[in-house]
Amino acid sequence: MSRNKPLTKEQETELISILKKRFEKNSSRHPNLDWKIVEEKLIHQPEKLWSINEMEVSGGEPDVVYLDENLSIYFVDCSPESPKERRSLAYDYEGQTSRKEHQPKNNVIDLAKSMKINLLTEQDYRALQKVVIVDQKTSSWLETPENIRGLGGAIFGDYRYGSVFIYHNGAQSYYAARGFRGKVKLSEF
Repeated sequence: MSRNKPLTKEQETELISILKKRFEKNSSRHPNLDWKIVEEKLIHQPEKLWSINEMEVSGGEPDVVYLDENLSIYFVDCSPESPKERRSLAYDYEGQTSRKEHQPKNNVIDLAKSMKINLLTEQDYRALQKVVIVDQKTSSWLETPENIRGLGGAIFGDYRYGSVFIYHNGAQSYYAARGFRGKVKLSEF
């Protein structure tokens, strides 16, 4: 991943082209939305474009998805399985460092922060699954409520047997098939 280096004009143009093709190919994810509106917002928010690029280069296949009733424009990781470059991570730094042996290389919270993206909440994850089924072989860490995290746990979700499942695990746990999905909200300007 590019890590805090601004995108060049060529990179911006290439990314916008990729996003436009994905947007047009998957119109059911964002009915009645014109690409020109999205593109204009992207052009005026280069910091958001940078974050979306981080999602793209780590395997997230970001696309526009409506996650709320306000029809806010979010770019969300829509890859069929959790993004490959964002797997085998503990939930947060405390969970990561609490492992004395076989410590994971990183954690979800710090990596998401470095990418300037937000984790999906349980509500977001359920909304995403209504638009595109994901995580049939993998799972994704989700933003965990403080009361659960305070007791040492963290939540994650997947899709099995035609249903969305939300589970819990210790925050120090990590698996080759568990990653995380993020979102970037485009602002009004």
